Amino acid sequence: MRWDGISWLRVAAWLFCAGVIATPLSAIAVQAFSGNHLPLLLQGDVLEAGLNSLISAGLSATGAVAIGTALALLLDRTDLPGARILRLFMLTPLLVPPFVGAIAWLSIAGPAGPVNRFWSDTFGAPLWNIYGGDGVVFLLIVHSYPIAYLIIGAALRRVPSDLEQLARIGGAGAWTAVRHVTIPLLKPALLSAFTLTLVSNLADFGIPSIIGLPERFVTLSTLVYRYIQSGTVDAPLEVVSTIGLLLLVLAAIAVIADTLVSRRKLELDGGATVAVPLQLGRAKPAIALITWTTGLALTALPIFALATQALLPAPGVPLTWENLTLDSFRRALGSPSTATGAINSIVLSVGAGIICAIVGLTIGTLITRLRSRDNAILNGLALLPQAIPGLVLAVGWLIIAPQLGLFNTPWLILCAYVMAFLAMVVQSVNAPLRSTPLALEEAARLAGASRARALVDISWRLAAPAAITGGVLVMLTAVRELTISVLLVAPGTQTIGVLIFNLQQAGAYNAASALSLIITVIGLAGLGLTARSIRA
Repeated sequence: MRWDGISWLRVAAWLFCAGVIATPLSAIAVQAFSGNHLPLLLQGDVLEAGLNSLISAGLSATGAVAIGTALALLLDRTDLPGARILRLFMLTPLLVPPFVGAIAWLSIAGPAGPVNRFWSDTFGAPLWNIYGGDGVVFLLIVHSYPIAYLIIGAALRRVPSDLEQLARIGGAGAWTAVRHVTIPLLKPALLSAFTLTLVSNLADFGIPSIIGLPERFVTLSTLVYRYIQSGTVDAPLEVVSTIGLLLLVLAAIAVIADTLVSRRKLELDGGATVAVPLQLGRAKPAIALITWTTGLALTALPIFALATQALLPAPGVPLTWENLTLDSFRRALGSPSTATGAINSIVLSVGAGIICAIVGLTIGTLITRLRSRDNAILNGLALLPQAIPGLVLAVGWLIIAPQLGLFNTPWLILCAYVMAFLAMVVQSVNAPLRSTPLALEEAARLAGASRARALVDISWRLAAPAAITGGVLVMLTAVRELTISVLLVAPGTQTIGVLIFNLQQAGAYNAASALSLIITVIGLAGLGLTARSIRA
């Protein structure tokens, strides 16, 4: 092997992934087995929290896949009126942090919310209290069905329309062809969507903590937070590592199952026939009304409720022009802790975005443009944290932080962010580079350029826009992150997400709503600009 700049760059990429990804995960395994706390998983509150996590994650993933499939068929394969606009509305929950969505829905269906007040005044009893396990499942579905829709919708567009046409020529009706031809071909995508949403919902912290804890619905994520913050168990890091190892194993099993099914699936092209939209016929007005009403209720209504809550002086105050005020915004924005949280969030998210963009561009270029036996392993290691709950990643960094001198510093959160979001940039870079022929670099080499010069002048320049876009997505995701931050936060290092969570827990609901609304608007605007730049 001839050592040059590219060889040293590959070594640097390996060392980075080993230090930032493999080391924290290895620390979890070592810590979990060192204390022999495995029997704890079958005892008391850990068993209850584990069952609650599995039930809520399983039910919510199933519901998200069902809604995502229905949306994919309605929006992409029928003549539903206004499908393009409705698609944008239905994807809105993907852009709103789950804990912000929980705060918004509390102002709608909470005990003092307008829905229950109206129902109590009319029928003498509340309609539905969102607090508890059913509320957790509902909100997990709301915030994960857009992911399922994106996966299933992409697969649906690759199903050859010719097959449906053949079934219809053979006498099958339109919906019969969908049930017996289209949906069976979507099974790998359905499993992928289920796996991704299950892993994501399994360790979500914001929704269970805000919606579940008031009714003592404890999940593994909220139990880990309690153990770390309260010290109610001996050797909390060992116990938490054991729980984290369990989550890691569950995530690994789900990813392996998804990989095995993906290898067996058939590669289908889009077919030669233009897909003919399914005619809804006489049911079109009713289906359109139900779909639009549901879409607006799930997307626009929470944001409107968040805005009204932020503009009112206190929970339960009637919504009238006289009661509207900006005091909640003034209190929230004028607090020194808000300034600290905002600065920390901006610095950490920008830092994570820049590091992920540079490292992700390097790794993506190495594994797609250069032949090497370790490409698959390096790529898998870089993408691994995407399939691991953020709770597990945070625990890993908690274990190794004292040895690295990072404990109680903002750099600990930065390292966890880079580990969690590096895969975003790697995947963004992989796509355009894999579609570009290697002949460009070969031509540069024939013209006298070195391997490094050809890589920089050709591959890096081609992938730079994708890396920048991925870096921006990392920034927008990290600036509103909660699950990792809430476990790693220390005095003076709190982020804006942790600040909103603390305000909500302290009963400052209107101030929490004001900050949540600001974060939501900034996130929607930022992601909108990012999407516009991608199209451009």
